[in-house]
Amino acid sequence: MDNKNNLKQYLTIALVIFGTFCCCTLFFFLIYRYHGFADSWRGMFSILQPITMGLVLAYLLNPVMCFFERYLQPFLEKYMKDADKAKTAARYIATTGALVFFLGIITLLIVAVVPSLRTSIEDFIVALPGDFNDLIDWVYEFVKGDTQLATALRDVLENASETLQSFLNEGMLTQVQSYLVSITSGVVSGVKFVINILVGLVISVYVMVSKEKFAGQAKKILYAVFKPVRANIIIKTVHKCNEIFGGFISGKILDSAIIGVLAYIILSIMQMPDALLVSVIVGVTNVIPFFGPFIGAIPSFVIIVLQSPIQGLYFLIFILILQQVDGNIIGPKILGDSTGLSAFWVVFAILVFGGMWGFVGMLLGVPIMAVIYYIVKNVVEFALKKRGLPMETEHYEKMTRVDKETNKLVYEFVPKTKIRKKKKRK
Repeated sequence: MDNKNNLKQYLTIALVIFGTFCCCTLFFFLIYRYHGFADSWRGMFSILQPITMGLVLAYLLNPVMCFFERYLQPFLEKYMKDADKAKTAARYIATTGALVFFLGIITLLIVAVVPSLRTSIEDFIVALPGDFNDLIDWVYEFVKGDTQLATALRDVLENASETLQSFLNEGMLTQVQSYLVSITSGVVSGVKFVINILVGLVISVYVMVSKEKFAGQAKKILYAVFKPVRANIIIKTVHKCNEIFGGFISGKILDSAIIGVLAYIILSIMQMPDALLVSVIVGVTNVIPFFGPFIGAIPSFVIIVLQSPIQGLYFLIFILILQQVDGNIIGPKILGDSTGLSAFWVVFAILVFGGMWGFVGMLLGVPIMAVIYYIVKNVVEFALKKRGLPMETEHYEKMTRVDKETNKLVYEFVPKTKIRKKKKRK
């Protein structure tokens, strides 16, 4: 019996030493062979890109598919004797409907938006020198009472205009060859991207049709690897993550679409220049929480103010009112409290994840932070409950320590010192 126990101890020690050696080797490899590891990771991600696109599309289109299926299944069950066949038929029709909806939205954006955007950009480039001169004249007239300030502003605008025109006329022409190489590689990358999108669409169809089967297989593996208690916690956390991500992303897309359409209608009524281009910029950047309105307002203001300084000022007033309406009325109605984060953690998430992953990080940073916050909160509350301590934050705001004997929070209030009023000197 003792020999068996000793053998188990030695075997455990050997496994610990082997695991430590593997971890150290992996850590050394990551530090001194980081570029090779990163290249391998990028290559693997490039291979899996169609699958990733398919999973993302399936996740985004799943609410649309569920919406169609919710109304199709009862309708088909009235005319089909077999309920299982009606359910299967409803799933296939709903999946096709979701795919058609997605392709219809993309086609509508390309047909309606792209030609108008191209026309707006071409007109903007052609009219840029004249707009600069008009802006210079307007600024000079506006501050004509202060000749020194007018001269300084005029010099700054003239230098900016000359620099931009020389870049468009000379810098672009001298770099035609490099641009052609970039265009060629861009075309190749574009073709690969289109192929990946097509493969991703096929994969998304398979995932949406068989989502219950894939979920069942994942749960099967989960309960085979972990104990039921831990597996239950993992499944509950995954459901919460899906609730946070699904509610935030779908709500934010709908909110941005409403803001873009509303901006286009009002800007068209106000007869703003390049209303469609500006509305697209405002709608797309509105997807980014907190900083999105400011990011979209800067290029939009530049586009408008170069053509009409007065309308540029009107645009700033309009965008402030629009974002107030979105932040206080439209956004809360659509999103609700889908993340449960305070303003501090929202800004923190956008800055951190935006710095790491750019635009994608700014978009997904808030739901990722919400998931991290949820997990940490549950772990902390579980540990406090296990120790018999209260879980509400309010109890810890003014506490000073925990009594070892009673295991209760102790609140010690420092008495206020009486401040003697100095007698006024006569």
